[in-house]
Amino acid sequence: MARRVGLDISAAWIEAGGLHVCWHPRELLVVAFATMAMHVTTTPDFALLPELPPEVFTAPLRKPGHVGDDWLEPAQTAYSSEEHAIWNDLYARQMQVLPGRAASAFLKGLDQLNLDRGGIPDFQALSAELGALTGWSVVPVPMLIPDHVFFWHLANRRFPAGNFIRNRETFDYIQEPDVFHDVFGHVPMLTDPVYADYMQEYGRAGWKAMRHNRLKALGALYWYTVEFGLIQESEGIKAYGAGILSGPTEATFAIEAESPNRIMLNVDRVMRTDYVISDLQPTYFVIESFEDLYRQTVERDFDRLYRSLGPAFTYANSAVIDVDNVLHRGSQEYLLRGGRGSGARPV
Repeated sequence: MARRVGLDISAAWIEAGGLHVCWHPRELLVVAFATMAMHVTTTPDFALLPELPPEVFTAPLRKPGHVGDDWLEPAQTAYSSEEHAIWNDLYARQMQVLPGRAASAFLKGLDQLNLDRGGIPDFQALSAELGALTGWSVVPVPMLIPDHVFFWHLANRRFPAGNFIRNRETFDYIQEPDVFHDVFGHVPMLTDPVYADYMQEYGRAGWKAMRHNRLKALGALYWYTVEFGLIQESEGIKAYGAGILSGPTEATFAIEAESPNRIMLNVDRVMRTDYVISDLQPTYFVIESFEDLYRQTVERDFDRLYRSLGPAFTYANSAVIDVDNVLHRGSQEYLLRGGRGSGARPV
C-alpha cells in the first residue's frame, strides 16, 4: 500500500507503470514499487465550508442569530475607551514578563505588526500588514466556533479572533479566548513564514480528522503546539504557544517551574495525550525549530495514525512514558497540591 505523505490532504497518489508519484506542496516524491494499480485521492475544495458528518462527535455550540454559517461577525466591535485601556494594561503586563521567555519569532512579530501602538488593533489594518508578510488575515468571531468552521478559516489563511475583551473582574484569567489572547497571543506568530504555513496545513488536516472522527486527537496537537508549545533556541527554551504568551503566570511556569514536564515533541505521542483546559499544564512539548514542527506534522501519514487511535486518550497529561525524550522530568508538585482550585503555588 502506498504511504501518503503529510497532513496535506490535497496530495494525490497515482500508481502506474511501477511508480508511485505523490504531488506535495514542498516536494515531488517518486518511489519505485513492483505493483501496477491506479488510485487517485480527490482534492477537497478548501474554498467551500465543509459539512460536518452526523457521526462526528463535537461539542454543541449555539450559533448567534446575527452570524452566518461562517460564524463571522459583520464588523469588528467598536470598543470603548475602557476596553482599549484594558488592552493597554494587559499588553504592558505581558511585556514585563515575556522578554527572555518568549520565542524570538514572537517578539519579532510583535515589532513587525506594531501591536503596542495603543488600544485594540483594527483588524482591517492588521490584516493588511499581516497579509503583506505571509498572506494571512484576522477575522472577528463572536465566541468559540465549531471545529470544522475553525479548520476552514485556517485552511484559507484566516485567523478567527474573539470580537470581545475581558473586563477588570476577569483581567487575570478568562477561559474563553478573547481578542487579547487571540491577537496578542496568536497573531505575531503568523508573521513567521514556516509557522504560517504550518497553521494553514493544520486547518487542511481538519478535513481528514473529521473523516476519521478524530477531532479530539487533532485538538491535542493544536493544544500542545499552537497554544502551549515551547521551542529550543540558542539562549534556552522559549515559549511560542499563545496560551503561555498571553498570561503572566503560565509564561513563567512553563519556562522556569520545577513542576511541569518538558518533553521533546513526538506527534504520535502528543495526539494520544490528554490536556487540561482550566489550569496550568502538567506537561509541555518542545520543538527544535518551526521547520521541525512543520516536518513532523506535514510529513506524517495521518490516515494511518488516525486508524490506530482509539476514541479516548491513552496518556494522562502528567505522564512520562518510555519513548519520551525528556528534557526536564517535573515534580508535579503544583498538580499534586490541587492546582488552581486549591490555591497551590505555581512552582
